[in-house]
Amino acid sequence: MAAPRVLFIGGKGIISTAAGRLAVERGMDLTLLNRGKDTTRAVADGVKQIIGDATDPDSMRAAIGSDEYDVVVNFHSFTPQQAAADVELFSGRVGHYVYISSASAYQKPVEHLPITESTPLRNPYWQYSRDKIASEEVLTAAYRESAFPVTVVRPSHTYDRTSIPIVGHWTAVDRIRRGKPVIVPGDGTSLWTLTHTDDFARAFVGLLGETRAVGEAVHITSDEALTWNQITTLVARAAGREPELVHIASESIGAELPDIGPGLVGDKSNSVIFDNSKIKSLVPGWVATIPYRVGVHEAIDWHDADESRREVDPELDAAFDRLVERHTR
Repeated sequence: MAAPRVLFIGGKGIISTAAGRLAVERGMDLTLLNRGKDTTRAVADGVKQIIGDATDPDSMRAAIGSDEYDVVVNFHSFTPQQAAADVELFSGRVGHYVYISSASAYQKPVEHLPITESTPLRNPYWQYSRDKIASEEVLTAAYRESAFPVTVVRPSHTYDRTSIPIVGHWTAVDRIRRGKPVIVPGDGTSLWTLTHTDDFARAFVGLLGETRAVGEAVHITSDEALTWNQITTLVARAAGREPELVHIASESIGAELPDIGPGLVGDKSNSVIFDNSKIKSLVPGWVATIPYRVGVHEAIDWHDADESRREVDPELDAAFDRLVERHTR
């Protein structure tokens, strides 16, 4: 029996790299389509690569040519226009199309926990999430109207060794190590779910080609829920210090740092607990097994292994100082 032909559009990100590595291990014939520029994460041996721009339908069409695939996964689609272009490009030439959406699309503020796949989709705070919702609507319409074989996957906060999940990323870790206060959104007691990319990959690769998932949406997350106080403390202790936590409203952080404001107010400031019954039924035996208290050490060790990875943003550091000063006053 021939190996399934799989195309990843993207393929070098946090979730796609781990998924690609596991797909190859499980015998899939994997091709990546991307611009070939990201060298942060190594591509698994045996993976084919073609060069194309995921944001340009003509570039994708030229790169793919007349090839057909058993599975296509688009990790790099962010607008309904891109989703519509994929429907046009892959209709009749793919057995299973998987769209990477986002759990941030779920209703914010969350009205009921745990979150299931039937939780309404609405996020008035974050354009990224609204574009994901609109993209899902395009793909769902294509399934209903022409049986386009789509599955929507909604990851939540998935991390690998390159990731520091707290506000400020490595700049915040550097502050902790220098004995400076670190900012935590709100009162730090809202619950958040962090999923190790290897856990995500085992569920995700098991989903590829699964006919029961066609026409469905499914999220893939850990069952572990931690407060932001706990997450920040785990990061600090892995870095060798006890943190001085300063709690500041997400709206105030967003006013000082508008680039991260929508993601805080529209996602991370809300408590999220996910019901993973659906993915567990589609991929029997799957369960997330890597708690954050283990995964955080991978991230700190990876950054500490190379000075160039420990990038500190002085402007961001100064903004944190201003926020702490205003809060103290």
